[in-house]
Amino acid sequence: MDTYDILLYGSYLLIAVGAVVSILMPLIQSLDNPKSLAKTAAGIIGIVVLFFIAYSISSNEVLPKFEADPFNLTPAGSQFVGGMLITTYILAILALVSIVFTEFNKAIK
Repeated sequence: MDTYDILLYGSYLLIAVGAVVSILMPLIQSLDNPKSLAKTAAGIIGIVVLFFIAYSISSNEVLPKFEADPFNLTPAGSQFVGGMLITTYILAILALVSIVFTEFNKAIK
């Protein structure tokens, strides 16, 4: 059983290293081209603004069965989950619309 534990911890370490490298390497490469860094920052800011809009319109209502022991959902947690769901829906619809628009644009050209 100890071998499995060691291998699991090794895989956790490799996943963490991979995540850090996948985040840091594009940032290091973008220092050569600051315009690409500005585009990335604009995209991140846009997603954060979209989340705060979705968070502000989501409800914080919690049904009594979800306030009970196995879930222990709070109104703040419910509003956060609602904001994440609305953000996901908007981004998915935006992706589908952009795919359809791109295909129509290719067909016209």
